[in-house]
Order: sequence, then C-alpha cells, then structure tokens
Amino acid sequence: MIWTAIGDSLPAAMGIAISPIPVVLVILMLVSASAKVNGPSFLVGWVLGVASVTGIAFVLADSADAATDSTSSDGVNVLQLVLGLFFLALAARQWRGRPEPGVEAPTPKLFDAVDGMTGTKSFGLGFVACVANPKNLPLALSAGTGMAQVGLTGSEATWSIVAFVVMASASVAAPVIVYFALGDRAEATLASWKVWLMANNATVMMVLFVVLGAKMLGSGLGVLA
Repeated sequence: MIWTAIGDSLPAAMGIAISPIPVVLVILMLVSASAKVNGPSFLVGWVLGVASVTGIAFVLADSADAATDSTSSDGVNVLQLVLGLFFLALAARQWRGRPEPGVEAPTPKLFDAVDGMTGTKSFGLGFVACVANPKNLPLALSAGTGMAQVGLTGSEATWSIVAFVVMASASVAAPVIVYFALGDRAEATLASWKVWLMANNATVMMVLFVVLGAKMLGSGLGVLA
C-alpha cells in the first residue's frame, strides 16, 4: 500500500514543488550576505511546513477511519472535488491576470526585504511561504487525507509522508544544493534560474492549476459511485 500512497500523492507533491516565487526567494537569499544561514533556514521552514500540514491532515483523516468508513471516505472525495474546482478557478484567474506580451511582470515587494533578513526570519518565511500559499495548503491536505484513505498505518504512513515531503521540497532544495556544491560558480546558474522563473511564472502556474484541477476532479468522482 505504501507505493500506492506515494504514487497517488505524487501529483500533489509536484504541485507544491512547482512554486516559482518561493524558489526565487531562496535564490535571492543564496546571493545575499547571509547566504549560508538564510538559504538553509528557508528550506528547513519549507520542509517543516509541508510535513506539519500533511501529517496533521493524515492524523485527522485516519482518526475518522477514512479507509473503512464510507461517510468519511465520501467526505475525502468531496474534498477532492472542491479542490479540483478551486484549482480550475485559480487557473482562470491566473490567465486573466497574466502580463500582456512584452510587459514585464511586477516584482513582489517581499524580494526587496530579503537582504536584511536573519536566519530566524528566513525560517519563518519558508514556513509561511509553504502553508499560507493558496496552492500548497490544499495540496498537502489532499495528500495527507489520501494516505489515510488508502489505509496506511505506523511506519508505512511515516515513510509515505517523508517521501511526499522530499518530493514537495525538491525545487526549493535544488538551489541550496547547487549553492553548496558549486561554491562561487553557483551564482551564474542561480541567476539564470531566477530570470527564467520570473519570466515564465504566470504560464507555469496557469498550466499547473489546470492539471491539478483535472486530477482532483478525477480523484473525487468516486463520491458519485
């Protein structure tokens, strides 16, 4: 069952991982004066955010016997349907708000505050960037409840959550790994990533929302059976 749970949660994990703005934030931290502290601190905050929401969702759904109780199972399916509609609405909003051709997307004001952040603030920002994101929170909740619906218990549940957190944190971890692996050579690579992510953020997010919306709707159709 563990591999079934990991496979089912993979789209949600990739949905969290595809987060251009948080990745740009950690890149900005890695080219700041406190790079060695702030970059890893942001990553730890992000990892804790994913793990806490997913774990809490699993515990609540498991305590409601989502794997065996038909009412609880239907509730999980209804949640999936609602999330599917939510993501399709986000896709439409992203499409309407996309920059016109040739117009540069505005830079979030938060970017200007990165240089003056401490390790503690970077950690807090990483946590908030994860759990307060209207995309990430429902995805982590969906993954946690889905694992409970499969019927995981004990170590299987723990390892499934760990695998989910690793996959969901891969994009934020990548710049940190590159920074420590390449040293002084990392700056050019990270700068190119930042430019691409900022230029393509709207398109990436719109496509992601459409895919996630379709996936969630498909997963929730079991309530109609």
